[in-house]
Amino acid sequence: MDTVQGILLVLHLIGWAVVLGGALAGMKSTTLPSGTFHGILTALVTGIVLTGLLGADANHVKIAVKLVIALVVTVLVVLGRRRPEKVTRGYLGAVSGLVVVNVALAVLWH
Repeated sequence: MDTVQGILLVLHLIGWAVVLGGALAGMKSTTLPSGTFHGILTALVTGIVLTGLLGADANHVKIAVKLVIALVVTVLVVLGRRRPEKVTRGYLGAVSGLVVVNVALAVLWH
C-alpha cells in the first residue's frame, strides 16, 4: 500500500507542478495553456484518493482547507479555459499564488 500511496503522491505533485508551470508560462501571452486543465484534474483526483487512503489518520481541517483552495483553482482554470478573453496576468497570478499556498500548506501545516 505504501507503493500505491507513493505513486499517487508523485502524480499529485506533478499535477500541481503542471498547473503552476502552465500559469507562469501563460503570463507572457496572457493565455492559460490547456495542460493546466489536465494538471488540476490530476491534482484534484489524486488528492481525493490520497485522503481516502489516509482515512482516520488525516488532519481533516487541513484537508478541507486544501480542498477549498483546489476547488477555487479548478474553477479558475475551467473559467479561463472557457473564456480565454478574461485571462489576464493578474488572473494567472492568482492561480499561481493559490497553487503555491496549497503546496505550502501541505508542507508546513503539521
